[in-house]
Amino acid sequence: MELLLLYVVILLFNMFDYSSGIIYNKGDLESFFACSSQGAPQKNEIIKLYLSSGNLKIQCFFQTENENTSKEILSVFTSGGLAPSLGIINSTYTGIFHFNLTLFSDRVYWLIDIPRENITKSTDIASVEEWLVRITLHHGLNIYTTEGTLLDSVREPILQWNLGMKMKEEDIRKLHPHVIDLRVAKCPCANDVALLAFILNTTLDGVYLGLSFSGFWKYKDTIWYNMTDSIYSQLEEEITGLSVVDLVLTNHFLVILTSLGLFVSGDLRYPSASDLRFSRADFCGFERVDYIKGKLWYNEKCFANRERFEVDYVTITFDRNKTLSEASSCFYSEEPFFEWLPCLPRILKLKNVPQGVITFLVDQEHATGIYIFYSKGVWSKEVSMIAHSSSSMLANGYVPMSNKTQSKKTWASVSILKNNQQNLRHKFPVFTFPLSFSVPVGMVFHPRSHFLYAYGNQVWLSVDGGNTFELIADFHGDVIRKSYHSFYTSDIAFVSQSGKVYLTKAGLIRYREIGSVTDKVFTLYYDHLGFIHKLAPDYFAADGSLSSLGNSKGIFGKPPDMGFETALAPQYISLNEMIFYAYVPLTEPEENIFMKTFNNIHFGKVIHSRKTGTAYIRKILQHTTPKGFLSSVIAEIIEPFGLEDVNESSCLSSSLSIHENGSFFYKLTLQSKYVHSSFQDSDREKTVVIPGYSSFLILNITEQKHALAIATMPNRVPLNVVFQKGSWFLYNFGQRKGRMWNIYSKHCNYWFQQHDDSLSLSALKYIDLGKYHVLKVKIIPNTQGERTLEVPLLKVLVGNPALLEVKAKGSFDNTDSYLMEIFIASKDLRQGLTSLAFMIWEASTECFVTTIVSTLKSSCSYLRSMHHIPSKFIPLEDWIKGIHKDHHGFNLIKTLPINYRPPSNMGIAIPLTDNFYHADPSKPIPRNLFHKSKKTGKFKQCANMTTRKECNCTNDQKFSYAVAFSDCREKVPRFKFPVTQYPISLEIYNKDGNIPVETPYLVTVTEVNMRGNWKLKHTTPGNIEKLKNYLEPILKAPVYNPKGLKLSIMGSELFHFRVSVVPGVTFCDLVEEFQIYVDEAPLPFPGHTLIAVAAAVMLGGLIFTVFMFQLRNIHPWNLCQKWIRGNKVNSPNISAQR
Repeated sequence: MELLLLYVVILLFNMFDYSSGIIYNKGDLESFFACSSQGAPQKNEIIKLYLSSGNLKIQCFFQTENENTSKEILSVFTSGGLAPSLGIINSTYTGIFHFNLTLFSDRVYWLIDIPRENITKSTDIASVEEWLVRITLHHGLNIYTTEGTLLDSVREPILQWNLGMKMKEEDIRKLHPHVIDLRVAKCPCANDVALLAFILNTTLDGVYLGLSFSGFWKYKDTIWYNMTDSIYSQLEEEITGLSVVDLVLTNHFLVILTSLGLFVSGDLRYPSASDLRFSRADFCGFERVDYIKGKLWYNEKCFANRERFEVDYVTITFDRNKTLSEASSCFYSEEPFFEWLPCLPRILKLKNVPQGVITFLVDQEHATGIYIFYSKGVWSKEVSMIAHSSSSMLANGYVPMSNKTQSKKTWASVSILKNNQQNLRHKFPVFTFPLSFSVPVGMVFHPRSHFLYAYGNQVWLSVDGGNTFELIADFHGDVIRKSYHSFYTSDIAFVSQSGKVYLTKAGLIRYREIGSVTDKVFTLYYDHLGFIHKLAPDYFAADGSLSSLGNSKGIFGKPPDMGFETALAPQYISLNEMIFYAYVPLTEPEENIFMKTFNNIHFGKVIHSRKTGTAYIRKILQHTTPKGFLSSVIAEIIEPFGLEDVNESSCLSSSLSIHENGSFFYKLTLQSKYVHSSFQDSDREKTVVIPGYSSFLILNITEQKHALAIATMPNRVPLNVVFQKGSWFLYNFGQRKGRMWNIYSKHCNYWFQQHDDSLSLSALKYIDLGKYHVLKVKIIPNTQGERTLEVPLLKVLVGNPALLEVKAKGSFDNTDSYLMEIFIASKDLRQGLTSLAFMIWEASTECFVTTIVSTLKSSCSYLRSMHHIPSKFIPLEDWIKGIHKDHHGFNLIKTLPINYRPPSNMGIAIPLTDNFYHADPSKPIPRNLFHKSKKTGKFKQCANMTTRKECNCTNDQKFSYAVAFSDCREKVPRFKFPVTQYPISLEIYNKDGNIPVETPYLVTVTEVNMRGNWKLKHTTPGNIEKLKNYLEPILKAPVYNPKGLKLSIMGSELFHFRVSVVPGVTFCDLVEEFQIYVDEAPLPFPGHTLIAVAAAVMLGGLIFTVFMFQLRNIHPWNLCQKWIRGNKVNSPNISAQR
């Protein structure tokens, strides 16, 4: 009961921590809820949900020590009106759903049942984003937030295929002794969907892949396939020695590089009942010895809601110089990867261009190709050994650099792509790396961003498309052989030749060592939530604590000390700042000096004393003076460092004087009458600190009263001055009895809050022509004991500044929080995409969020559409019933006859349109007597079907006005004849709200069935009139002002109109259709006309007859009267004669 009370108190306490937006980095994101969409949820497992073709049914419980406590907490929260809310989030969508508040007595779960169409209405197979799910105790209150993922298993392309013959567990175990390396390829949009490939030695051949749709959390959940037969079927002759070398999973294709060639799958969006098939790409002159040293390069981008300018590219490089008969040793291709082009244009066979291409990547933001070249020479073999060595060959030490290796040059070059092909134009001047970058291995874009990394024995970062590079890390003898990335957490892990693992964040120039891997065969992998996994042939490892996203402690253990083996000499420069000088003996071999100096890895870290005290490193300095100190750091004191006392160093009880002893050393002399006050051997490598003067690092004890030391600031040495006891101090940052100092990462020092309506860390924003968008973020310092810099805390980096207009405005508030507002507007008619990064440049790499990368598209959002607003609203339930009467009793809904086609201008009985409405292939087609009518009319949804049921019309299609779904349309709006001045009211729907269609939008209106008897009335101001006159000859159609547009119809039955916005004012193809059925009309054409003509003919004939009678003086009426009288006179005579 006490535990239950504790949870309730925590809940009430957190109520006061209400925030309108999610704040990141406040602490570890713990797993409070356990949820599942497949059976009962398991405790302490990452939430992995799966959306099938049916409803999404989720069970959740609150994680506690036992079930009874969980049930009690569930009851307390529910009785208080609190139930969890489920947020489903991707880059463009955020949906909030609420769990049922009602609980049954025996239930320990909260339940929710969400229809699939409430999440997504799409069912087609396509590259689609995996959703982030965020479960909180109540929406709007960030209480007990727990994150997980939701995967659409119906639409994910690779999951719809049978990759080959499934393998049993015992068959997999037989492969383990032959595995020398591993390769992972993950889906760009759903990183939990990934493939793991075994690279085999020469004693066994085959292609074996493991498929995971849950992020390789459990080895037993991986499905293993033997794809050997699929690959061998593409080879014309029998060859052995088949093994995977590399593989890439793009948005729509699987590309596998094997020892026998490069194989490309068919389009994954169109599955078949058979196994996945491959085609072989032919590279003339390349053999097995070349393929096993080949490598694939891919710029990972998610193409959900794909635009026409979004294309996947894959590059293959061979580690050899091309011969005269070969086009290149580097090739690239765009999907569907049929044609592979040389990375270098054929015209560059020349003199001044180096032939060695390390890699080639296509930058889609700039429409450029980026190369990394190296100079010709024997060096290429050394690079090959490093770049392609397997994990089984990793050394435990550093790789020594030969003089020849250090003299080779490396370049980066950027050329412009035209029609997706290279040309001779360079976008930027060639960037030459320093000679210290002697072993380039590769280049990679961080996923979904413009951050470009070149790596090898150093790591370089470019944020401007390859124009310039900035050094991040120098590993000297060690070499980075592979990088691993998480788009969600912006983590980048570099694995070196010696097995060490380094971590940085996208865009930051600081990094840290997180551990090392001793496995001979392994690979790393980031899942969709940014958890890092270590994958080995026979097991998978991840952080078992689940205490925070991206935590690596479960794999690598305690973070290593980033200090180095030497003594430090502290020097005060203010009350709050110190300089730490790193001592390098004069006799130290030159090749080992880097092991005793500060370097980039220490930037932003914290120096810890084994006594007490910490200092935050703000700047790293490299210098040649003073002697013995080749590097130093400027550090801000967080906690004062502990001093030596008299019990530890008896010399502190004496006065001190300083004298020169040659040009390098200084003699420290104790002046004391007490015998027990002296320098001891344990005082070596301690530092004498005198406020206001230079510090002295003690190197040697010559006598009890004398010691030799070197000065940190020779210009500030107080010669021949006696410092009394208590006016000088002693610090111990030596290593005589073990190093007395350490360097570790700094705790997360900034909170990150989004003020945008999007809850995604990788939001996608569409900027239409003439539109703008505003993004807001807030940085909250969490730097107890540190001063906050009065400089902008945030960097805003745009991948392609030429595409959109981006303006940033930042300011501090009263709490020292930094607010940044970004104004983004379209520039011109150019379409494309660019990434926009918010980066806390001083953030620690321990932070969960340091960089947020959003994608900006100068294009039309798939959520943006135009809709016609009917003059009279009809509820959905009335549409279903087919009855909705006005106040006169007139039904406003018309149910169309089966297989109905509207009349043509030739008459009701002669329809000429191809569009059927309310189609049913099993029923006869009315109005189909004339030859022209028989030649027209084509089913769309019902094509090749025998019954209406087979047409599979959805409810949305049945109520759609689109002509594409006319087969399904059953009911339409009904109006009385005539329709006059009907207002065509149009609105543009988008995520940010609805806006009326007005100028500068202009529209064209057509009747899709080519009917007449309608006209439009609109107003045309002077400026609109000029634009109208300009556009009509181009579009060959009348152009109308949508404001105040009114329609009159003089015909009968169904009219189907299409309204289109003219191009040039929006990137969107804004089209809307609406239908009007005109009923109770007079006789339709030609009935009314025939009657009028007949009446006119009869009237004209009558007039003509009267005229002729008058002309001949004939009086029909008189003749008729005479005839009648004559009959009356003769009647008796006839009777008498009888």
